[in-house]
Amino acid sequence: QVHLVESGGGLVQPGDSLKLSCTTSVGTFSGYAMGWFRQAPDKERGEWVGGITWIGGMSLISDSVKGRFTISRDHAQNTVYLQMNNLVPDDTGVYYCASRNKPPLRTGLADYDSWGQGTQVTVSS
Repeated sequence: QVHLVESGGGLVQPGDSLKLSCTTSVGTFSGYAMGWFRQAPDKERGEWVGGITWIGGMSLISDSVKGRFTISRDHAQNTVYLQMNNLVPDDTGVYYCASRNKPPLRTGLADYDSWGQGTQVTVSS
């Protein structure tokens, strides 16, 4: 099982940007893809935000954040990033990264094998 650690969350104002990071706490990432999910305070289930394949770098972004969020990865840093721009209050929630061991890139919670503990993002004026 991969041990993932997220960082970069915080309290920001509408229109601000944040860059979340996700890395493995032990060793290097060897799975197929990484995904980002978020859990809003008033929602029961997590929402898929986007994902990226580790080797090829193919990324997908949810329509709900397309144009504002981008995903990237850095092999040298063993890290996946979620760049979030022009944040709005509806982006508030706990953001989780998750790893998937085999293709293809998927968007469901059950499609991912290991999860981090999450990082809180709060967008408020």
